Amino acid sequence: MAGQLGHLLSVMPLASVSLGVIPFTAERKIWPLEAFYMYDDRHAVIETLTAEVNVTQPREIADYMRAFAQLQQLAVYGAKARALIASAIAALG
Repeated sequence: MAGQLGHLLSVMPLASVSLGVIPFTAERKIWPLEAFYMYDDRHAVIETLTAEVNVTQPREIADYMRAFAQLQQLAVYGAKARALIASAIAALG
């Protein structure tokens, strides 16, 4: 896991990467139960325990876009994110 976290640190400076970290201390009012990936404003993929669901219905996409925006507000970026990742790496050592 330390290697994976180190990789995150190495790609953070790339112009095409925006990496936010949600601290454990963040208030989790809107924490989704499943993992989801937003590809654009027309396609999301949701992973459940037993399946992968491709969502393309505009109403459902809007729900995931709102959830993503709320998660973005909880996240820290830049130096704060790097410090959290470095702390996690140190804790593994």
